Amino acid sequence: MTRMGDLLGPEPVLLPANHEAEDDLDAGKDAKEVAAAHPSASVAWAALAEGSLAEGQPVTAYAYARTGYHRGLDALRRNGWKGFGPVPFAHEPNQGFLRCVAALARAAESIGEHDEYLRCL
Repeated sequence: MTRMGDLLGPEPVLLPANHEAEDDLDAGKDAKEVAAAHPSASVAWAALAEGSLAEGQPVTAYAYARTGYHRGLDALRRNGWKGFGPVPFAHEPNQGFLRCVAALARAAESIGEHDEYLRCL
């Protein structure tokens, strides 16, 4: 028997916090070191991607953002996300993944990857 879900859609996915990575970044630790120590932390990859965009390095930003995006997708799926439904920005642990999506969109636009840019939007 199939369980009928909420007619308004699935519940929002709230990722668990990665306090170590977040604390390291907040303390000013280099984002490359944080990403190496916590490779599943999208927040570290987002910081790297955003920094690369600010430095005018869209290809590097694209690579960092895509890595963080995929690590975030893995985390979302482990936490019940089925490829649709809300991933609220208001929940701080979701922000690393969502920042990666935004950085990926900006980097993709910068290098002329229009289809990827539209997917990210």
